[in-house]
Amino acid sequence: MRKSAIGILNISLYLPGCMSLKEKRGRLRPLMTRLHREFNISVAEIDHQDIWQSALITCVMVSSNMSQTRRNLQQIITWIDNNWPDIDLVDEHIEILS
Repeated sequence: MRKSAIGILNISLYLPGCMSLKEKRGRLRPLMTRLHREFNISVAEIDHQDIWQSALITCVMVSSNMSQTRRNLQQIITWIDNNWPDIDLVDEHIEILS
């Protein structure tokens, strides 16, 4: 039996210019939808829900290969940096569970 790898990526984001929670949701929702579609992962905002210009989202991926899981999660960070110029990555942390 093959061992599964669960990858967890926590990303702290800064959303400059957001002046309301409605505006924040309007900017985060398309990002999280695209992440789910592009990378086949689960995505959720897990903290800072009431702070207009800050968000902490978590992406979770399950696969059978630890190193591939880590590479895929690294690609997510690069993808956000390259495709979402109106959102700043403040910090990211990858954890792999096996």
